[in-house]
Amino acid sequence: MERKGFIGGSDCVKIMQGEWLELWQVKTGRVESEDLSDNIAVQLGVHTEGFNLGWFEKQRNCMLSGHQKTIFSEIGIVPAKGMIDAMWQDSIVEAKHTNAMSNMDTVIERYMPQLQLYCELAESDGAYLSVIFGNNRWESVYVSRDKEYFDSMWAVVSDFWGYVLRDEEPVGVDAPKISLDKIEVDNMVRRDASTDNEFISYAHEYKQNKAAAKAFETAKTNLKQMVAENEREVYCDLLTIKRSKSGSLLFTER
Repeated sequence: MERKGFIGGSDCVKIMQGEWLELWQVKTGRVESEDLSDNIAVQLGVHTEGFNLGWFEKQRNCMLSGHQKTIFSEIGIVPAKGMIDAMWQDSIVEAKHTNAMSNMDTVIERYMPQLQLYCELAESDGAYLSVIFGNNRWESVYVSRDKEYFDSMWAVVSDFWGYVLRDEEPVGVDAPKISLDKIEVDNMVRRDASTDNEFISYAHEYKQNKAAAKAFETAKTNLKQMVAENEREVYCDLLTIKRSKSGSLLFTER
C-alpha cells in the first residue's frame, strides 16, 4: 500500500507513540512500508472486521452504512487521509480485534489519535469503538470528538510533517503525552485527583486499613458460622452475638 504523501490514522498513532524515525523513512521514500500480509494479528483483524461490524449491528440493533469510506483533506500544512470502517447515522464505527488479555482502556488510549482524526475528517461528533478481545469477548464504547485534544495532537503531527517536507531526519524527538481525561467516553470523563488533598488522605486511609478490613470481615463471617441454629445468644468477655426475631445475628462489643 502506498503510504507517501499523506498522514493517515495509523500514522497518527505511531507519531503520538514516538515512532518517528521509521515512519519518516517511509514517508520520504527511503524504505518501503512494512509488508503486513504475513502478520497474523493484522490479518486476523482484517478478516474479522465484517463479523465485528455485523455483531455491532446485532448488539446495537442498528444498520451501518458508508463501509470503507475514504476521506481526504488538507488540515493546516498536512494532507490527511482516513479510511472509515463504517458509519452509524452521523457517527463513525471503528472495528478492532485485539488479544484476550487487553482491555478497553488500553485500546482507547492506543487508538485515540486515529479516532480523533477520523472524527475531524468526517465532521462527526464522535466514534463508536467496536472491539473483539481474543475469541470470546466483545465490547463497544462511544468516544466523543474533542477539539482541544485534536488541536494538540495535530500540532505534534504537523511538527513531524515538517521533518518530511524538509527531508530532515528526526533525531532525539520525544512526542508529548496528551491527557485523555477530558475526552468523554460513553458521556463520562476521568479526573486526576493527585492534587486533591482530601481525596489523597482518604486514599491513604483506604490502603492502610484494607488488610485490617479484610481480616474484620473474615472474622465476622467465621463468628456467625459458629452460632448454631438453636442458639439465640453466644457471648464471651469481648463481644456478644444475639439472634434477632427476624433471624439476623447482631454483634455487640463488651
